[in-house]
Amino acid sequence: MKILVVDDEKDVQVLFEQRFRKEMRNGEMQFVFAFSGEEALLYLNDHNHEAVLILSDINMPGMSGLELLRHIKEKHHEPPPVVMMITAYGDAENYNTAMKLGADDFLTKPLEFNLLKEKLKAIH
Repeated sequence: MKILVVDDEKDVQVLFEQRFRKEMRNGEMQFVFAFSGEEALLYLNDHNHEAVLILSDINMPGMSGLELLRHIKEKHHEPPPVVMMITAYGDAENYNTAMKLGADDFLTKPLEFNLLKEKLKAIH
């Protein structure tokens, strides 16, 4: 399963590579990283249907994760990728907006990686 992680914090890549080392080595999961909403859209346009799951931060400079979610749900629906939103602010407004835009799940930072692994395996 190919997973696109979108976050403006570059250390997220190292964190995911450490936490999912075994799954990556076994070929269960492959991660691709984009460090902005714009970069994520470029990736999705160039690699249509490769990313089965998208994990996106909400608060990013430039295009926010919510704007990215809107673009994904409007343009990438065959097959639709699963989109999980991640935020440091678990407020009702972000949650409600994300769900209205079609988010499949909503996670708060710091990420609970054991819970995330369970969710990813349920999708896989």
